[in-house]
Parts: sequence; structure tokens; C-alpha cells
Amino acid sequence: MSLYAFLVYLIVFPSMLVGQSISGVLTELADKEIKLEGFNGFKTYLISSTKIDKTGKFSLQYYHSDYGVGYITTSENIPFLVILSNENVTIHGRSLTDTASIAITNGKENQWFEQFAKERAKREQAMSAWTYLEKLYATDPLFQNQFTPIKAIEMEQLRLTKEETAFSNLLPQDSYLYWFLPIRKVVGSLANIAQYRQNEIAQTIQFLREIEYSDQRLYKSGLLKDVLEGHFWLLENSGHSPEAVTKEMKISIDQLFKKLANHTKILNEVTDYLFNLFEKHSFFEAAEYLSFKALSDGSCTIDDDLTRHLETYRTMKVGNTASDIQFDRSHFVAENKSESSLLKIKAAYKLMIFGASWCPNCKTDYPALLEKYELLHKKYSIEFIYISLDSDKNQCKEFYNSSPFITYCDGKGWETKAAKDYHVFATPTYILLDKELKILSKIQSPEHLEAWLQANGKK
Repeated sequence: MSLYAFLVYLIVFPSMLVGQSISGVLTELADKEIKLEGFNGFKTYLISSTKIDKTGKFSLQYYHSDYGVGYITTSENIPFLVILSNENVTIHGRSLTDTASIAITNGKENQWFEQFAKERAKREQAMSAWTYLEKLYATDPLFQNQFTPIKAIEMEQLRLTKEETAFSNLLPQDSYLYWFLPIRKVVGSLANIAQYRQNEIAQTIQFLREIEYSDQRLYKSGLLKDVLEGHFWLLENSGHSPEAVTKEMKISIDQLFKKLANHTKILNEVTDYLFNLFEKHSFFEAAEYLSFKALSDGSCTIDDDLTRHLETYRTMKVGNTASDIQFDRSHFVAENKSESSLLKIKAAYKLMIFGASWCPNCKTDYPALLEKYELLHKKYSIEFIYISLDSDKNQCKEFYNSSPFITYCDGKGWETKAAKDYHVFATPTYILLDKELKILSKIQSPEHLEAWLQANGKK
């Protein structure tokens, strides 16, 4: 870079080079380490750290690239949120755990944020109380037809809502807080909306769908995880049927892909996070739909590990036909087994179980499988085929030797061909097939298998 260009850079982008400070006094934290961390999507990173001096004074630096939300933390591990909006901030108090002692004496956006947080907590408590009374007066015969208090409750709820909106509207529109507060407010209200204010669910879901997920302000806010998790949690708890919930989740996934179409990095991170979220909460249809979107969308360049994970849903989709498995008889745990292939096993239903003796959840499920096998085998003509991913065949045989159903272990662990063909990435994995190896269901547990057969199985 030439000297002239460098001087222009200094003039045009001074805040990129000159940091702002968060400083002050925390009298009860003398000689303690203090850190300032920021957010990048779902992750945090260290911005700066220092040691508080003997009088409690400290000073932390941050820069324009940190614009968003950060948090201060000490050995107490109680995070104290701060707005990093290119202003110097001064904090005085005893410690971060003693929030009543904390006062922000410099930094307008942080002073507004402190005021909002304190007032909002009180308003939320009041709103919950008024909502409880509203239901009581509407449903309890003792209080019904009391029109004067009912009207008063309605008016007070309206006043509280308008007061909070008015506070946000008074903020400068170019301030970070003006953008941040409405989203934070909705995220913090989701539980109350689902439980007490169901009439607001539809508009809240629409609000969450309309958020610009590519906005760097969101990426740096620490809210990305909460917004996504809250979005799909509210859909799950919207009071609709499972089929309707799944339909709404697909609409939300479509909206996310549309908004992030030109933002590959964020799209990949969001896809990865949502996929894990859906699996954690057993939203298997949503996970399947997400996998199709990610694998067919040209703007989503996902890494190899996630690709293999997503392929499980595309290849092993309910309705597809699973691969046949050729058995080497020397790998059967019980020596009296002689089946040559999965397809040749004579049974109306075939439950594929991928597990291992070292897997804690497999050990928990195994007694239930033993308990249910005889009854379900006779009642529904179902056969269990347990593919062990143990690398130690002796350890496998010791654990599964008394198994009444087909148990197979070639000692190759995750390299077992059947595990690769069935795109298995976790244990235990249960896949229910019909006699022709058509995939009928992704089973979650032995209890789920029994419930599925009771509802859908032919005796």
C-alpha cells in the first residue's frame, strides 16, 4: 500500500484502527482477570482481557469490527451484556454478580439498554399478572360479567405494551439498540406467548420469518441461536397437529434459504445448527426436508462431514428401498445363525439396529429390545437384525452372546459396510423395513417400535 493510500485509509476508516474502551471500577474484584468477548454467529471470541488493579479499576478495548453485542465476564462466570456500538463505556459497581450495584455512567446506548432491561423485567411481571387475571375473569363463574375490572385489565395491558413500544421508538433509528431491542424483546417473550398469549403466535412467527438473517447486526448480536431455536420451538408449541407443525417448519426453512441465498457462509452455519437442533428434538421430517434443500441448493456448499450426515435423510428417506446386506456367516455372534442376506430373511418386518457394546444408550435400550422381541416377533412376524459397530469381536460376543435375534459383527467398527450403506452416523440407529426392504419408519426407541406396530402393523 502506498503512503498516499495509507493516509486515505486512516482518514476514511479511523474507527477501524482506533479502539473504544469499556472501563470502570468493580470494587470487589480487585486483582481478578476480566474479559470482553464478542459473538460471531453461534460462536464467541475473545476481544480483549486484562487484570483489574488493586483499587478495582479496569479498561478493555474493542474495535469497529466488534460492532454488535459483547459480554464482560470474570472468574464469577456471570456474563454482563454490553452494546459495542463505537462508544466509550464506563461502569461502576461492586461486582458483576451484584447487578443492583452496577451503574453505567458513560455510553448512551448502554445506558438506554440498562434502563430498558430494568423496566422490561418489571413490565413482564406485571403483564403476566394481568394475563392471569384476564383468564380468571373470563373463565371463573365467580368473576364473570364483572365488566369494570375486565375493562381495566384490558386497558392496563394496552398501556404497558404502548409504553414499551414508545421507549423503542424514541431511540435514534441509526443506533444499534433501535434494531436490537425488538428482536430481543420477542425472543424473551416466546414462553409467555406460547403459554398465555396464544393469539399472538401467528404474528410472532411471521415476525421471526421476516428477520433478515444475513444482517451482520444479527450475526454479531448473540441472538442468532436464540432466534432460530425459539422460532422452531414456537412452531412446535403452537397448538397445531404434528402434520401442521411440520408444514409450517418447511415454510420457515424455505424462508431461511431464500433470505440467505447469497450468503453462503451464514447459510452453511445455519443449516448445520438447524440440522442438529431438529435431530435433538426428533423433528425428523423437518431434518429430512432441510437435507433435501441443502443438498440440492446450489448456494449451499457444505463440508464433507455434514454432507454425509444429510445424505442419510436423502438416501434413507421413508419410502425408499434400503440396500440388501450380504452376511458372512463367520461374523454372526450366535453360531447357529445361517442367513445369507437381509432380503432372504423371512419376516414381514425387519428392524435394523446399529449399536455397540461401548455405546451407553445402546446398553440402556438393549434390555428393552430383549423384553419386546419375543412378543413382537410372534405377533407381527418381525425380525431384529443387530449390526454391531464394535471393533473388538470378543467384547461384542461377550455382551451380545445371549441375544435371541440376529446379531452380526465384522469387527470393522464404523467401517462396517452395512453402516456405510445405511449412512449410519450415530448409535443406536433404528430403521424399520418391510419384507422387501422398503423403509417404513425411522424408529427412535424400542417403545416407539412397539407403538408403531400397534398403530400400523399387520398381525
